[in-house]
Amino acid sequence: MCRRFGSFLAKRKEGGGMSEIKTLLQINVTANWGSTGKIAEDIGKMALTKGWRSIIVYGRNHKASESELIRIGNDYSVKEHAFESRLFDNCGLSSRNATRKLIKHIAAISPDIIHLHNIHGYYINYKILFDYLTKSNTPVLWTLHDCWAFTGHCAYFDYAKCKKWMDGCLSPCPCKKFFPKSLLFERSEKNWALKRKCFTSNKNLTLVPVSEWLGKLVKQSFLKDIPMKVIHNGIDINIFSPQIDADMLRARYRLENKKILLGVASVWDERKGLDDYLKLAELLPNGIVIVLIGLHEGIIKHMPCNIIGLQRTESQRELAMWYTLADIVLNLSYEESFGLTTVEGFACGTPGVVYNKTASPELITSETGEIVPPGDVQGIRNSITTILNRGKSFYATACRQRAVELYNNNVCFERYFNLYETLIS
Repeated sequence: MCRRFGSFLAKRKEGGGMSEIKTLLQINVTANWGSTGKIAEDIGKMALTKGWRSIIVYGRNHKASESELIRIGNDYSVKEHAFESRLFDNCGLSSRNATRKLIKHIAAISPDIIHLHNIHGYYINYKILFDYLTKSNTPVLWTLHDCWAFTGHCAYFDYAKCKKWMDGCLSPCPCKKFFPKSLLFERSEKNWALKRKCFTSNKNLTLVPVSEWLGKLVKQSFLKDIPMKVIHNGIDINIFSPQIDADMLRARYRLENKKILLGVASVWDERKGLDDYLKLAELLPNGIVIVLIGLHEGIIKHMPCNIIGLQRTESQRELAMWYTLADIVLNLSYEESFGLTTVEGFACGTPGVVYNKTASPELITSETGEIVPPGDVQGIRNSITTILNRGKSFYATACRQRAVELYNNNVCFERYFNLYETLIS
């Protein structure tokens, strides 16, 4: 177990007396890396400003953090977990020793709140963890960033039109095409039953879906009787704001006099709509280009001439420059638990186009973009024409205002602390 502890005071004086510093311990697959890692980092920063102690436990991939970091396991244990999962379809049930060591640390730290994020990702044993959490009196808050908590093994299922998660995830699994499953077995039904037993046994658990759409699914699942509160993901509206130097990217990539359609994803696949971007590229007139961020180098080489493919960037400022430069942010994903890229575009004054699918339509209004039936590439083309004819300035003020009012991380994450205080008291 690798640890980095920042300096802290276990006690502080207030009015001549002594009062304990509250401790927040978050668990996520990454630390300050990727979307969920950055969310946990921002929550940790807010905890520190409130005088709390902030600890983030992670499994793999991290950047420097203002919180204390504890890594569970190591690179070898992550690979071992992934290998065992591929053999036996038991994702989340390996990493036994690493999880037991973590529990010893949690018991020694004795946090006031344990905040879970993504506990799938080949790094932690959820059964061992929840056995401990159920016996502990510590309040547990679990932010649901996807659907994994109430399925046999899938983070999403809408694209496959699967409803088996509602009554047991009976085999065979129709989502196998999108989520690598076991080479030897399929345990979807057993996994579903074990998750139901583990997650519904904890009487100190509160669930926080990140969208109304996800919250409705939770209420149809075996988690329906667990206390729940929807809290939207937030963004740093100071980082994601109109960038005055964004035009430097236009010169760097020879985009002078071009209209720019932007797509951003950490993983590009069929569910993220990559094929639809390629179909759209065939319909676009000269003068309009698509920029896709987050592509692998091998895929970039095969992009058509009117698609500029870029690899993933962890620089939020660079992303903000692209959002500012773009005329439209496209999110053609068929499965979104929230839709962070759309909101980040809003914050930079850029309208969006999304499919009328999962959580994406919650974000868009007539003043901030267009909603298109899923898979309707010609409809996307028509929406692009509508927005470009009106001009970006028609949408910019409403987009920025919507991001500031609804998705400011200081406002969104303050709701977590209100919930923490309620649970602690």
